[in-house]
Amino acid sequence: MNGPNPDIKHPLPLHKRVGFLKPLVDAENIEIGDFTYYDDPEGPDLFQQKCVLHHYPFIGDKLIIGKFCAIAEGTRFIMNGANHAMSGFSTYPFNIFGHGWEKGFDVSSWERENRGDTVVGNDVWIGMEAVVLPGIKIGDGAIIAAKSVVSRDVEPYTVVGGNPATQIKKRFDDAIIGRLLTIGWWNWPIDKITRNLDAIRGADIDALEQAA
Repeated sequence: MNGPNPDIKHPLPLHKRVGFLKPLVDAENIEIGDFTYYDDPEGPDLFQQKCVLHHYPFIGDKLIIGKFCAIAEGTRFIMNGANHAMSGFSTYPFNIFGHGWEKGFDVSSWERENRGDTVVGNDVWIGMEAVVLPGIKIGDGAIIAAKSVVSRDVEPYTVVGGNPATQIKKRFDDAIIGRLLTIGWWNWPIDKITRNLDAIRGADIDALEQAA
């Protein structure tokens, strides 16, 4: 056996609160890797509606989440559609209400607030009710503590927490992190991952490199 089918929406029959997101999310502006799951007592099926906010296709930004990520209940990804123009005296979005208020609005003043795609790497663990702001990049192997507000990029294999989220510690030293990123086990064929679970779950970098 080579593990569960990543295309099954609910891989735990007795726990419908857990779902693989790739087969559950069909938005053109969201990309999610195999085996990444969301855990919510109300069910994972509404991840797109509940957890990805202000995400409008006409803006062009994407939410990209890698493989083997664990996303806890109440996580929120705030996308660029939430941004307001800040170059003037008021941040109120007069133009969206029309009736003459749209006249003279400089679209470029809003476009300057677009921070690009939000990208979550592989094997990332995001704790309960964490908030990820627009355009953030979270590296492979990172951990986001519960209720954190991630307002700046997170380095690979780094634990962050708080509001705003700051580094708590690195999970491993820089040399080990570099070797782990080179190995990139999440890109292995699934049968190879299955054969080498002990090395992946363990903390012996030499064994993991030998498996690679």
